[in-house]
Amino acid sequence: MKIRILLADDQAILADGIKSVLSSSPELEVVGIAKDGLEAVRLTGELCPDVVLMDIRMPNMNGVIATREIKREHPDTKVLVLTTFDDSDYILNAINNGASGYLLKDTSAAALIDAIKNAYQGDTILPAKIARRIADAAKLVTNDREIRLKRTFGFSDREVEIALMLCEGFNNKQIASALKLTDGTSRNYISSIYVKTGCDSRASAIDKMKQILRG
Repeated sequence: MKIRILLADDQAILADGIKSVLSSSPELEVVGIAKDGLEAVRLTGELCPDVVLMDIRMPNMNGVIATREIKREHPDTKVLVLTTFDDSDYILNAINNGASGYLLKDTSAAALIDAIKNAYQGDTILPAKIARRIADAAKLVTNDREIRLKRTFGFSDREVEIALMLCEGFNNKQIASALKLTDGTSRNYISSIYVKTGCDSRASAIDKMKQILRG
């Protein structure tokens, strides 16, 4: 039985190239291509892939949030992050949210195919040169950011989650969709964040929170 793969990448030419590479292996089958994180979450539910190859930086919902939602709803699905960056909080957060590891987009075709097979078998895929650093830092990065916001503003767990999304540039609709909240509930949380930060606008609240996150 072939390993079923969903590609998630907003750059169509890259997604088509990856699909072509994977199609060269008789053990792999690309069952769909998602152009953003929201579509990746939806297609995972519809197509039931074994492995999702997830780009990090995508419109509407980034790969970190999409990874979390996929692992929450489909815990047996493996998610492998594909990125052009080898040192990013995005990667750490993706792993912290259940990703099976990550690969750089310049990896060889043979290495990509092997990584998918290994991830399907349950292995964690990390470049050796930074595997230890990521393992040690993955929890600390997210926890430190959360602690700073909680300590400074008294945010609840949900408010911290939304505050971090605000700082990443998500709009109200995207936040509501990602967290499965109604638009009204999302707005209420954001209003509470404004109050607790002592700000009367989105821009000023984000600026103030980013100052805290930068330390």
